[in-house]
Amino acid sequence: MPSSLLEAFLDHAHRTPERPLLTFEGEAYTYGSLAGRVAGFARGLRQLGLQRGERVALFLENSPQFAIAYLGVQHAGGVVVLVNTAYRQVELAHILSDAEVRACVTGASGAAELAALREQLPSLQWLVTVEAPAAALPASLTVVPFQTLLGQGAATSEPLELPRPEELAVLGYTSGTTGRSKGAMLLHRNLLANVKAVTEAWRWTDVDRLLLTLPLFHTHGLMVGLHGTLYTGASVDLRRKFVALEALEALRDDASLTMFFGVPTMYGRLLEESRRTGVKPRRLRLWVSGSAPLSPQLFGDIEAEFGARILERYGMTETLMNTTNPYDGERRPGTVGFPYPGQEARVVDVRTRQPLGRGETGEIEVRGPHVFAGYWRRPDATAESFDPEGWFRTGDLGEYDADGYLRITGRARELIISGGFNVYPREVEEVLATHPGVAEVAVLGLPDADFGEQVVAVVVPPAGAPAPEAQALVDWCKDRLASFKKPRRVVLVEALPRNALGKVQKHLLRDRLVGAAR
Repeated sequence: MPSSLLEAFLDHAHRTPERPLLTFEGEAYTYGSLAGRVAGFARGLRQLGLQRGERVALFLENSPQFAIAYLGVQHAGGVVVLVNTAYRQVELAHILSDAEVRACVTGASGAAELAALREQLPSLQWLVTVEAPAAALPASLTVVPFQTLLGQGAATSEPLELPRPEELAVLGYTSGTTGRSKGAMLLHRNLLANVKAVTEAWRWTDVDRLLLTLPLFHTHGLMVGLHGTLYTGASVDLRRKFVALEALEALRDDASLTMFFGVPTMYGRLLEESRRTGVKPRRLRLWVSGSAPLSPQLFGDIEAEFGARILERYGMTETLMNTTNPYDGERRPGTVGFPYPGQEARVVDVRTRQPLGRGETGEIEVRGPHVFAGYWRRPDATAESFDPEGWFRTGDLGEYDADGYLRITGRARELIISGGFNVYPREVEEVLATHPGVAEVAVLGLPDADFGEQVVAVVVPPAGAPAPEAQALVDWCKDRLASFKKPRRVVLVEALPRNALGKVQKHLLRDRLVGAAR
């Protein structure tokens, strides 16, 4: 049994070096060829002076270089800090300074961003660039081209150690939708335990081939898509980014593909593009959705159009994957299934913290070997997040149905209390999503003098269609929900603000609406 994901990957490379691993924009890598580059990168970092436990940021688009750097940092004994490529100076300064990053692997645009922050990042010493910077960089930064570092490392035979299970592997910064993001400390044993559980639950084997268009800086793309591939000895068609028509054509034309993972926004785009062009995917072994709630409406549309019953799962930065709909058996729309093998999940009362029965809504807590070790240099936040028995408070609200399927109903901080009644935004969103005049919707609570909070629906109408009447949407909800849950206000917009993984940023919507009311 390997003691880390890196060791599992190297075992495959040793046993079957010619096995195909990764294709990207005409490049092809076998397990053996990628392993050689990983070792070269690791030795190059050691030559620069990287010490065990020091942090290296990856501020990089999807590419083979990302995979090489990710594994190479770990092989050098370093800790990977994942950075969203959409982040700019405020977010970058916070994450890189908080983690005290020593080196950063990035492209030309990323180098320019970091150069502008030089004074705020005293710990940053080296930039490893996958392309030549467009302008001169501060002399206080040592700039090393990616290929040069590989060559320098390959020219040495310095022995490399494998990471130990209890060592820190990754700092994954939370999305920061409710404040400054915190670094979740993921140990090598966390990564290994979760990928073992995921691949077992999904019947993932070395014959699988995944079309991976999710960003590797995020848990879904990296710690599910790439980790699962490396652990099982499978292969991946990696794309720089998601382009709906390109993805559809690959899923139609490439008979070797067996899996596709996406977020709900991606599935919506695939459906739109398929209806526009007539391009339909082949039947795959597995379609997975996560990172944001998948509406039952979209679930049904994908099944009707593509013949695919999507498997929805539930995870987060701090815990990786928590629950999954079954591979064999009913994949129930609107739910995220059951805990993975060897893991636990429960629903507790938000005030008493006592476990609740089926059909009762409360906060979801999880426990198991996949749960992170705590927040980087934030013992206060860590203590607040765990109970004495090791249960982690996810901040997500949910309930188990009569058959034991877990349903996510929203974030604890998004709960709307209107006139003394609890209103769960997702419940209202799912009803509104079935209205023909609604393409996308977000429901949130805004201050109200009479009710404490009022239910507000922010609606995006379908492209090219007339906007629905606000009262018609209110009536639609009133006919299907308790009266206190219906929106008291409907706001029509052209688009909802989303982060890089398609999650609606309700805090931005709330700020806009509150600001507009002043």
